[in-house]
Amino acid sequence: MWGRKADKGDLSRRPMAAPGTSVLVLSLWDKAQLMLWLANLLYAVAVVLLMYAVLFLVVHLPWFPIRVVEVKGALTHVNYQQVSYIVSRDFTGNFFTLDLVRVSTAFRKLPWVRHVSVRRQWPDTLEVSVEEHVALGRWADGGLINTHGELFQAATDAPLPVLAGPPGTQAEVAQRYEAFREILAPLKLTPVQVSMNERRAWQIKLDNGLTLALGRERVDQRLAKFVRAYADTIPRMPNPVVSVDLRYPNGFAVRFAAAEKG
Repeated sequence: MWGRKADKGDLSRRPMAAPGTSVLVLSLWDKAQLMLWLANLLYAVAVVLLMYAVLFLVVHLPWFPIRVVEVKGALTHVNYQQVSYIVSRDFTGNFFTLDLVRVSTAFRKLPWVRHVSVRRQWPDTLEVSVEEHVALGRWADGGLINTHGELFQAATDAPLPVLAGPPGTQAEVAQRYEAFREILAPLKLTPVQVSMNERRAWQIKLDNGLTLALGRERVDQRLAKFVRAYADTIPRMPNPVVSVDLRYPNGFAVRFAAAEKG
């Protein structure tokens, strides 16, 4: 069969490829939008890294020192020497890098500190708000009880009542002490000891030396009844009374000092 001879010009315009080989050529220049997006992303990353580096450098330079430490609160036991020691030991860094958790922890370790909050105040001040324990009494097994019924360890020479009870009853005993003190206020007598035993029976010793046994039930009512009857009974006894048993439904029993000696 006769055919037409190929023209050399046609050959020059045909793509050349090896026999049996598939070749795909993709030019990125055909994806201009993709290139633009990648360029913008790299630019944004570079700007963020630069800003972070500058900020890191600025906050770590000694240009923003803490110059003032304000300790606020009704302070009775936290003193200047204790605060100075914390400042010299735990204040590392500048206004931005000071570890507030470390500072707060250092203040909470002081014996009389119950709660503390720390905050920065621009440009060079650290404000420390301190709440101290207010001692309500001494716990018989050791330590002090505050007005919230919490046990804490501290030293004081103040005359405080002695509170006692099974482990974990500090808050309940403190609450009972407050109630007993209020009920006894008309007699101008104050509890110096309040205790609850394992059977949850209550006993009070007053500042005049009198001991009251209240039992386990209706303790407030029994004490209030004693307060109402006190003026007509206890001072008129023939001998000094050392203890009163209030567990009787229709009255109370007394023990005289002379009977104890015998």
